[in-house]
Amino acid sequence: MFDHTSVIATETERFAEAVTAADPGAIVPTCTDWTAADLLWHLTEVHAFWARILSSGVLTDEESEAVEQDKPPRPDDPDETVALLRAETDALIAELEARPDDQPAWSWFDSDQTVGFIRKMQVHEAVMHRIDAELVAGRAVTPIDPEVAEAGIRHAVDVMFAWWGTLPGFTFTTEQGPVALTMTDQGPVALTMTDQGRSVLVHPGRWRGVGQSGTSYDEPGMLRVTELPPVAAFTGTAEQLDRWLWGRGDEPEADGDAAALDAVRAVQAGGIQ
Repeated sequence: MFDHTSVIATETERFAEAVTAADPGAIVPTCTDWTAADLLWHLTEVHAFWARILSSGVLTDEESEAVEQDKPPRPDDPDETVALLRAETDALIAELEARPDDQPAWSWFDSDQTVGFIRKMQVHEAVMHRIDAELVAGRAVTPIDPEVAEAGIRHAVDVMFAWWGTLPGFTFTTEQGPVALTMTDQGPVALTMTDQGRSVLVHPGRWRGVGQSGTSYDEPGMLRVTELPPVAAFTGTAEQLDRWLWGRGDEPEADGDAAALDAVRAVQAGGIQ
């Protein structure tokens, strides 16, 4: 298993080197609402936020909102922002290294309120935004370590495409237990990693439920499953699959049941920023 804090440190430094080589006003091709300067500030404020969540021992939504309001002001000068990014990254890493994974800590993912969740999430945040920075700077994209990429695939499926369906306060009409996912009839789809010799199996469907506000939801989603055999597959290296799921690369080779493939594509098209 890779060292999460080492990956965060390395990827953030690669990010800083790439984003400072870009025109601050250039549009980030993978996040078109942001300029390179916006991207730099985003990762800076993200690291500042999570460092403060951990240092203050926040455990509730109300406390987290107070931390959000207490974030540092955005510098006007890009060099000052990079210096702040490095300082906040150091603070985040220090907080993570001082705590075990099972220590309680607030996060937006209600089913995992631990330091371990923050540790895992910030790895993939740093990796994907490093790719954004290299792309906006016109640089070749640095390869993702295969183990990190495999973890990114699982995190995308288990968290980024599933998190809201795991939240409390929904009423369900399905028999899928605590998660409001109505499965498609086509069956599971394999995300096959050619370099890792393994597959992640997902079953696409639609999240359906009614929130506490009374809002009805009906959106594409998927769950990681263990049933076999798959009826279709997306096949590529762990990096290719990881980048595609997170919206930072082209779709890998696809084969099998067209409806099942399209159901997974509908989930991926929702995007992760």
